[in-house]
Amino acid sequence: MSKQPVFTSFDFDHDEDLRNLLIGQSKNPDSPFEMSDWSIKEPLTGDWKEKVRKRINKCNLMIVICSEYTGSASGVSSEVKMAQEEEMPYFLLWGRSDINCVKPQSARGNDKIYKWTWDNLKNLIAGAR
Repeated sequence: MSKQPVFTSFDFDHDEDLRNLLIGQSKNPDSPFEMSDWSIKEPLTGDWKEKVRKRINKCNLMIVICSEYTGSASGVSSEVKMAQEEEMPYFLLWGRSDINCVKPQSARGNDKIYKWTWDNLKNLIAGAR
């Protein structure tokens, strides 16, 4: 089975642990997706958005991990906007079951935040959204 390359958008300041959990799931033997680490670890100079856009375009799908601060995470909002401009499919995942998770500002009104379970994740990647 060919694994789909996925870009993950998340609030680096608050939700890196959730991204790490998703990386772990990508390593499951029955995982339908693979993740490369496209995270920006150093300050980008110049047109940082264009540099991120190039990373996004190396993937077929964006997974947006939502949590309580996602609505104010400008980087996540920018990445979702880029996915929309590039007509890249994306979906929102409810990152923390014990808190109220919010959408990024650039999410569309009809974008649903999906419950994060292994079965749900596999179905969402397969296009059930």
